[in-house]
Amino acid sequence: MDAGGFFMHPFRSGLLANRVVQAIILSEVFLQIGIWVRNFAVLLYVVEMTGEDPFAVSMVSVAEYGPIFLFSFIGGTFADRWRPKKTMIWCELLSALSVFAVLFTLMTGSWQTVFFSMLFSAILSQFSQPSGLKLFKLHVPTEQVQEGMSLYQTVFSVFMVFGPILGTLAYQRLSIYGAIAITGVAFLLSAAALLVLLPEKDPVQVKETQTSVLREMKEGIQYLLSKQVLTLMGACFLAAGLAMGLIQPLGVFLVTERLGLAKESLQWLLTVYGIGMMLGGGLSLTMARRVAPQKLLVVGMFANAVGIVATGLSTSLGLTLAAQLLSGMSLPSISIGINTMIMQNTESQFVGRVNGILNPLFTGAMVVTMGMSGVLKNYFSLVTLYQASGILMFIGILFILPVYRRPAIGEEVEA
Repeated sequence: MDAGGFFMHPFRSGLLANRVVQAIILSEVFLQIGIWVRNFAVLLYVVEMTGEDPFAVSMVSVAEYGPIFLFSFIGGTFADRWRPKKTMIWCELLSALSVFAVLFTLMTGSWQTVFFSMLFSAILSQFSQPSGLKLFKLHVPTEQVQEGMSLYQTVFSVFMVFGPILGTLAYQRLSIYGAIAITGVAFLLSAAALLVLLPEKDPVQVKETQTSVLREMKEGIQYLLSKQVLTLMGACFLAAGLAMGLIQPLGVFLVTERLGLAKESLQWLLTVYGIGMMLGGGLSLTMARRVAPQKLLVVGMFANAVGIVATGLSTSLGLTLAAQLLSGMSLPSISIGINTMIMQNTESQFVGRVNGILNPLFTGAMVVTMGMSGVLKNYFSLVTLYQASGILMFIGILFILPVYRRPAIGEEVEA
């Protein structure tokens, strides 16, 4: 099959004829536009208003990632209780309203409210995102789930490259006011796409249960622990998060110490990494029907580990860029494999809670090693830290090996 045939596969398979897939992809495009414009505009605005104060700049990341720890499991639990369409539309509408409220307060002189916009929207996304996964579970045929996840991941990959450019341009050309206004409109368009395209009823009736939230959270943990595949994925998530966090803050030192270049050259590594994500997303899309998700995950993690180790060892710009390209290409395979395995091995009434448990495992582990990496660099070389990250990624692979030979679509592996 030629390359054009590969990328036309979602159309030929009928995946994009599914209105739920259309709704989620179109909604996500608008959502990503709003998120990237807001994030970069807020970052640049805070830098400008505070004179590059490190604490204020770090609070931007706290507002963006903090809610994952505090609200991911809670949001996943409520996503299992409520109808996913209603949940997603209300989340996008409330995000838009909060953005316009922030715009009003900015115009009256209170610039610190930009943090509230990011925080509130990030909290709502912990309710909306698992609802989107639940819609995939309810409306997309099992044999097309991995293909749908590949298409979904490709949207993220594209915005990883062009999102920062879009956000920077919006801030430079339209100021913080214009950028915030664009964000609000994008969130409204995201809600409109869901309202117009999503069907009124789900194929399986979602009952809004009256049992206590705490009881449902406990049931979610018990359910995950009772499933071998999901438990192994939790361990894999933990190892991968530790690996990624360990090297996340070290890129600038890699450029200055290992390559002997100016710190501004880091942008070229990030650009190549983003291009790799785009290529990897397209490649994963072509393999979605033929490769089991756990195999896609293992291949992605192996390639990522090799790329990490090679990046740490390299003193050549060309080799480092090649390693970054390989690492970037592997990331969509990891994300697609994980999300597909969650949906293929989780009953629809538990999708939100399982996602709400696994996500904080990865993010929490990443934040822990991100916080340690600066201290560890005082005692170990960059080569050692990058090798340790690669080893942690290999350890993550070991947890998936017990289910590696499962077919692409099949019965769950019970504990």
